[in-house]
Amino acid sequence: VEICKRLHQRNMLAAADGNISVRISDSEILITPSGIAKGFMKPEQMAVINLTGEILFGKPSTERLMHLEIFKICPKAMAVVHAHPPTAIAWSIAEPKLEKLPSNCLSEVILATGDIPFVPYARPGTEQMAEVLVPYLPNHRALILRCHGAVAGGEDLEEAYRGMERIEHSAQILATAKKLGGLHPLPDEEIKYLYELRKKIG
Repeated sequence: VEICKRLHQRNMLAAADGNISVRISDSEILITPSGIAKGFMKPEQMAVINLTGEILFGKPSTERLMHLEIFKICPKAMAVVHAHPPTAIAWSIAEPKLEKLPSNCLSEVILATGDIPFVPYARPGTEQMAEVLVPYLPNHRALILRCHGAVAGGEDLEEAYRGMERIEHSAQILATAKKLGGLHPLPDEEIKYLYELRKKIG
């Protein structure tokens, strides 16, 4: 509930958009409900599903298959945050040929996430939302969903939330730079160094 409030306050959730899930046991997932304004959600409105998608309690998000796919492929994932960060989504609409957010311009993107790829568009609420994630998992914990939103996974809920913050903050910086005079990549040798440093950091 607290994470939903934070996302709403930062304009990354509107109306009943978005969904969050947390692994509460080896087989059970706590997940936000469908059709509820997440910024004003109450704890008792949460739903519970298992890893096979069976509904154990409540009315879970219609986009739960996306969450389940991340939990299945990423054994370290304990939480998933799906939100609608405006600038990140705008990048995916305005730049259909880009494969990822321009990480070569911003050291923090490389160090914090490696890269933030653009995942091909999938119809919301369908199995395709899970299928399009597969090529990017488990190597990426922060992803932009074309013409839709973004998703971030983490080893706890705070990490997943910070991933969503990183996505939107980076997208805002790069969009502002583009308006002010253009995107100018770091030197190749510096980019190589940053990727190697990320591997050392882990």
